[in-house]
This record gives sequence, C-alpha cells and structure tokens, in this order.
Amino acid sequence: MTNTIRQNVSLKTYNTFGIEVSCKNFTKIVDEIQLPNLFKEGQFSGEFFVLGGGSNVLFTQDYHGLIVQMGNKGITHFIEGNFIYITAKAGEVWNDFIWYCVERDFGGVENMALIPGTVGASPIQNIGAYGTELMDVFYSCQAFDTTTGEFTTFHNNDCAFTYRDSIFKSKYKGRFIITSVTYKLHLHHKINTSYGAINMELQKRGISSPTIRDIAEVVSHIRVEKLPDPSTIGNAGSFFKNPVIPTKVFDELQKIYPDMIFYTIDENRVKLAAGWMIEACGWKGKIDGNVAIWKNQALVITNLGNASGSEIYLTSSKIMNDVYKKFGIKLEREVNIL
Repeated sequence: MTNTIRQNVSLKTYNTFGIEVSCKNFTKIVDEIQLPNLFKEGQFSGEFFVLGGGSNVLFTQDYHGLIVQMGNKGITHFIEGNFIYITAKAGEVWNDFIWYCVERDFGGVENMALIPGTVGASPIQNIGAYGTELMDVFYSCQAFDTTTGEFTTFHNNDCAFTYRDSIFKSKYKGRFIITSVTYKLHLHHKINTSYGAINMELQKRGISSPTIRDIAEVVSHIRVEKLPDPSTIGNAGSFFKNPVIPTKVFDELQKIYPDMIFYTIDENRVKLAAGWMIEACGWKGKIDGNVAIWKNQALVITNLGNASGSEIYLTSSKIMNDVYKKFGIKLEREVNIL
C-alpha cells in the first residue's frame, strides 16, 4: 500500500481544541503495512508526531515535521476460559470500543465510557475514570518501532504503568507507534460503583442492581453534564493530572483545608482532586482573554473560539502558579504540548 503525504495541511479539524495551525507533512494510516513503507522512505528519521483523535494535544505553533494520523479500524474478540480477549485497531474511537463491549455484555471498561480519543492512545497515558484504569484491563499491544522498522508486542508488565503514565510517555516516548491493543476482560465481571457520583445517579434512576449498560449510560451522562462537547466548544477534557502526594504532606494540608477532596491510594500516598484546588483558587468559570475555565469542571480549559495554543498554555501556567502559591502543590499538564 502506497503512502500519500500531503503538504501544508491545516490541523484545525484534527485537534479538539480547534487550534488553527498547520503541519509541513501529513499522512493517514489505514493499514499497519504503511508504516514499514514510511520507514523505508526515511520518513521517521526526522521530526514526526502520531495523532489519534487529537483530544490530548495542544498545538502552540505550526508543526514542522510529519503528522502521522492513525486511522486503521477493526475490532475482534475471542473467549478462552473465564476471560474475553478483545483486539481493537489503534484508529478505533475509544467510545466505539466501549460500546462494542457493552453491547455484548463484556464488563470491565464501562466506567471509562465517553473518554475522548482513540484506542491507540489509551495505553500511552494509562487512561482512566471512575475507579477503573486502562492498566486494569490491558493485555498487550502491537507497536511499530520507528528506529528499527520492526513490529513488536508489549505485554502489561512491559509497559511500566502508573497513574496517567507508561513506558510510552517516558523511556520510549516518540519511538513506538501503537497499531492495535488487546484487552483482557473477566467473563464474571463485578460492577464497580466505588465513585459517589455513579451511586447518586443510579439512585436518581431508581437502579439498585446496575448492569454493565447501566454503568456505561450513567458514566456517559455524568461526563456530558460535567464536560463541554469538543465539537462545539474547543477543549481537551481534563487538562491537568490529579496530583499524588505523600500521606504525611496531605495530613498537614488537611488541617488547613478540611474540605479538600482526596482519594486514598495506599497508606503512603493520597491522590488530590486538582479540580477542587483550581476551583479554590477562583478559576472555575473564569474567562482569561480568549480562554475560559469550564463552568462545571475546573479541570477543563476551553477555547472561546479564537484562542491560540500559546494563549491556552499561558492560562494553564497561571492556574499552576496559583495552585502552587496556595497549596504548595505542583500540577502537571495531562495534555501533550507541541
């Protein structure tokens, strides 16, 4: 299969912030076999960036290299013993994969319904929501090594998963292109309603014994209520990671801020709600030039229509500075900055 490389392509429709930037070269991958061809042509010897749904990236300037957009599709599964193995191509929309599972009553990913983006991006930052993380269901992925031109397989233990992180964001950042992901789900899945927001919505609906579909629908409803639709309001979902701090540090903070929202990870670590801290600094609903913080969720930065990537980045820096001044906590951006 030959590769079509287009020049000077606008990326406005390829990033959910809707930032008007362009790239020098652009190619779309509809079949993995295109990747070895690109390698032979020397396309990976220069600057390149792999783009999925564009929901986790902020372009602050024109991109002077090659944008590789993953658009390969297909989902298959088989059942072996008590487990279901589902393989999805990297270009599949994440939520389409979720509903492939829900429609077949395959449980384990329903708490991650409506997370924006594609399947291929899911292992990179170990996506997660409402008590479930990608690492809980990840079995393996196929990836293309842009330094050798070979395909390789990574299993769960190879990926060094931690909170919103993996080996693909650290040691191997920019080296591998994920082409498909295989998930391992349990046939006898136990519904996870550990988050209060899910239980509250289930009670509203009069549901006492929720199904996998119920959880997916409730989570989708909560996300729609809290988060703006990127097709009408430019955003990349949660802009910041929830910081993880030592329990001793948290104990001191809690004395000053008894209402602080937190989640205990283990006896030594606590995860803080970044959105709560941002709101406590007065940013929720605030407008900063062409940029605004979403009125229903302070973790979300939005483009009011004409913001540049640099403006959004500057606003995020102001938020980070305010949180640090007030709480002594350094927030980290979850979004890739280019």
